[in-house]
Amino acid sequence: MTTLAYGHDAQIVCDNLLRIYQSEGVEVVALQGLDLLVDPGELLAIIGASGSGKSTLLRILSGLDRPTAGVARVAGQDLLTMRAADRLRYRRQVVGFLYQQAAQNLLPYLDAQENLVLPMLLAGVERSERERRAGRLVELLDLGDVREHRLAQLSGGQQQRVALGVALANDPQVLLADEPTGELDSASADRVFAALRTVNTELGVTVVVVTHDALVSEHVHRTIGIRDGRTSSEVVRRTDVDEEGRELLVAEEYAVLDRAGRLQLPRDFTAALDMRDRVRLDLTPDHIGVWPAARGQAADRARGTHRGEARRGEVHEPRPHAHRAERPAARADERAGRGLLPHKGGETGAGRRWGRGRRGQTADGSGGPRAQDGGPSGQDGGPSGQDGGPHAEDGEQALPAREEDGRG
Repeated sequence: MTTLAYGHDAQIVCDNLLRIYQSEGVEVVALQGLDLLVDPGELLAIIGASGSGKSTLLRILSGLDRPTAGVARVAGQDLLTMRAADRLRYRRQVVGFLYQQAAQNLLPYLDAQENLVLPMLLAGVERSERERRAGRLVELLDLGDVREHRLAQLSGGQQQRVALGVALANDPQVLLADEPTGELDSASADRVFAALRTVNTELGVTVVVVTHDALVSEHVHRTIGIRDGRTSSEVVRRTDVDEEGRELLVAEEYAVLDRAGRLQLPRDFTAALDMRDRVRLDLTPDHIGVWPAARGQAADRARGTHRGEARRGEVHEPRPHAHRAERPAARADERAGRGLLPHKGGETGAGRRWGRGRRGQTADGSGGPRAQDGGPSGQDGGPSGQDGGPHAEDGEQALPAREEDGRG
């Protein structure tokens, strides 16, 4: 029986992805074994605080940076072994890039229509095809009234929609957007996200939005939270119908269990039970319990080490269960809340998650509280570099410059 490769049918595959930078003799680990699968045609957001690794991930997916180890594959292209000439073609044809600052995608002395056409001209697209694509983008992005306007004559939201058209000019399979609404007011941001949804639906382009703003996730199908260089949480949205026939937006929040059996417990969970250093696992027929390692903590106190010390009255022992199988205490990462779950016989299945679903707003905006997204948020400007936008002489889309320490 042939074993299929991990993520064989996904458009974006990251498997145990590692990126280490050298900075003045010090190693900076930006990605620590990250796993990620994105299906063709998805619209998703990747959120995380500054330093979480999301900008490093974006640079790798865009083909600007090369991972240290692991697997990074986009549309069947292996980004780890790709040669320089292949990277150039990859950035021209396979991925499009939308910056936070629209001016990085546009040339100020060209009007909107000319900006849309120029990437196709540099890529050698025939004139009739250039006109057809540009016309469709103008219609799709509602740019008919400003197609002859230059950059200085456009509002911020209009500039970003023209920049989106430029990123899509060469029909990429994947669109990567770095904080696309970071400098826009709420009304303009809503129009830009409406344009992203239209592009995703009408053109079938896979859209990945990288941001620190958790509210962005309301506009996407799935939200991936990154913490400490790993995927830590996931929120999946779907529509459901209640008993009265009204459509409801249902959001289900999960912690991500990676292929090595690791998961990151939310910090507020571990802090509430004073979980540090070690935890005890409890296997029942339908779930795994995680408990403070009371016995180990007591032994530590007896030895005078104070490691994992628990205050009186805060330790909760698991309730007896006829089918319970206790595991030895698992080693936990105190700072990140990570643990490696034990398993028998073979590899832990990819994509296994736990969580609970919550109902959100109705389709007409009434009924039920809005679901809160998981994942951290913080200030992160993302990658930005003044490299001339997508209209360089070789026709390659411009990509962001690496930060000095290489961290997201």
